[in-house]
Amino acid sequence: MMKKNPLKQLEALGQSLWLDYIRRDLMTSGELRRLIEEDGLRGMTSNPAIFEKAIAESPDYDEDIRSLALEGKDANGIYEALSQEDVRSAADAFRSLYDRTDGQDGYVSLEVNPHLAKDTHGTMVEARRLWTALDRPNVFIKIPATVQGLPAIQQLLSEGINVNVTLLFGLPRYHQVVDAFLAGLEARAAQGKPVNRVASVASFFVSRIDTLVDPVLEDLIARGGKQRGLASQAHGEVAVACAKLAYQIYKECFESERFKKLADKGARPQRLLWASTGTKNPAYSDVKYLDALIGTDTVNTVPLETLKAYRDHGDPKPRLGLEIDLAGRILERLPELGIDLEQVTQRLEDEGIQKFNQPFDKLLETLAKTAPSWSRESSGARP
Repeated sequence: MMKKNPLKQLEALGQSLWLDYIRRDLMTSGELRRLIEEDGLRGMTSNPAIFEKAIAESPDYDEDIRSLALEGKDANGIYEALSQEDVRSAADAFRSLYDRTDGQDGYVSLEVNPHLAKDTHGTMVEARRLWTALDRPNVFIKIPATVQGLPAIQQLLSEGINVNVTLLFGLPRYHQVVDAFLAGLEARAAQGKPVNRVASVASFFVSRIDTLVDPVLEDLIARGGKQRGLASQAHGEVAVACAKLAYQIYKECFESERFKKLADKGARPQRLLWASTGTKNPAYSDVKYLDALIGTDTVNTVPLETLKAYRDHGDPKPRLGLEIDLAGRILERLPELGIDLEQVTQRLEDEGIQKFNQPFDKLLETLAKTAPSWSRESSGARP
């Protein structure tokens, strides 16, 4: 008998698989349609780093860049036109799934300019503009879960704009994100506006936590001494422990009386989305963060390489709700090892903003150099 596709088994376990990748040839080649039909793909996310890689490395954008340059668009205008076209095309490919699931899945995300991560007003202005430009019900506008992003998230949800809360690392901040979601829907309901079609996910970044914490633990293990046992227990487990406790927060918040009042009006929970699920440490399984984080009413967004690996040797079982007490003990005892998790997550947030700013700026710099050359040439090859 043919082996069951592990990717398609995720749906039966209550988890939606989304792809953390976008490139034009996915749509034009029919590959996206195949992923939807054969692998059970149910959504797609993007970020500035993904677009920089896609546009810089693919010739599929050359003709559009040339045309936009001839129209007199600057680098930012060219980037926006290209990224919005890709997101609209992908959203159209997912539209039948969106309709079939009554708006549960079938979404594609586009992020606001990463330089606006600490600009509340600028984020709201840009998010509204992108939402209008995309003109699709099955898109998310991605907004970082910074302190400055929280009021923007709340306000935009109250206006009926779908929000993917990104760059979320810490549990205290996750509490604030859920509160912003609930407050946004409460404000919308108070205005007599419908809340049943407003969608949101909270993208909790996972593997980067281990990437930052593991070297400290490895050093303690190498030294030996009384901390060795605790460091060994925590090694490679801090990120998953954070995710497991986030899932407990999710269940408590969306089983609360506060949310029930919104649910009675048709509101849906803000699902947890596991991001940064590609394994960074080659010593770990390449499907570590998929196998460990399977739970009902969650989303796992994966890079293309991780998707292929899971298709080949994933072992889907509902593990997210297991060993919660152990996860709690691991996090509680980190201070004994000299690890302040709040400092870790704040550093990851700051670094995450930079990791999006840098490729975004690099892409605009490339387009700024290329576009003037093309605008001077009504025909001819790419310089």
